[in-house]
Amino acid sequence: MKVTALVNDTIGTLAGGRYDDNDVVAAVILGTGTNAAYVERANAIPKWHGLLPKSGDMVINMEWGNFRSSHLPLTEFDQALDAESLNPGEQIYEKLISGMYLGEIVRRVLLKMTEEASLFGDDIPPKLKIPFILRTPHMSMMHHDTSPDLRTVGAKLKDVLGIQGTSLKTRRLVVDVCDIVAKRGARLAAAGIHGVLKKLGRDIPGSDKHRTVIAMDGGLYEHYTIFSETLENTLREMLGEEVSSSVVIKLANDGSGIGAALLAAAHSQYLEAEV
Repeated sequence: MKVTALVNDTIGTLAGGRYDDNDVVAAVILGTGTNAAYVERANAIPKWHGLLPKSGDMVINMEWGNFRSSHLPLTEFDQALDAESLNPGEQIYEKLISGMYLGEIVRRVLLKMTEEASLFGDDIPPKLKIPFILRTPHMSMMHHDTSPDLRTVGAKLKDVLGIQGTSLKTRRLVVDVCDIVAKRGARLAAAGIHGVLKKLGRDIPGSDKHRTVIAMDGGLYEHYTIFSETLENTLREMLGEEVSSSVVIKLANDGSGIGAALLAAAHSQYLEAEV
């Protein structure tokens, strides 16, 4: 096998998205982990001291999952999760918004509510103490439960955490916790996208109505409907109606694989042209 291009999933999604739609300016991954990439004007990159590319543009792989700031709203649950993780102090933004961690944050909140307010009775369910036993797909299924008695919530609590005989009031509290954690993550993810658009000057109302497309990939965005809807609504809220009317988030299913193949093919052609 001959390797002609080595790209991560975010760059692949950006390449595939741009090939399909020339208005794509950024790519975001919201799945187990999270990252973003965008197309920047090369002369706006202070770190770059080499020759400028002929196009005048350069792709920036942000690795935004590692962003940390005093403005990020870290709770005691986030701080404990980070301290007990394999990479303490790193990937702070990712630990707030990605599919790897949302279910675990919910578990930690439910454990605290059980310890301090006997949410599931006097005894703490043993499985509730196991880190990462409650995964984000479980959380999503409970959050999307529309049945009158919240039977899916009851079933997941029983099957995943071994908690039986919960009341409707308790199940509603569980859904409320899922709602808070998911919507916080979605709103923070929207803030990240807004930051990219602001850097590109695509957040300003004006007569120049250029279309702005963000290629999105990842199971969290694709399958967690309340999360994706909250993200889109928050971005609209931050941009305002005039600007948001020209901003499109386009799901690029397996965009990373397609983009990587396109880059490999393009690089092969480039090498042939040089010979």
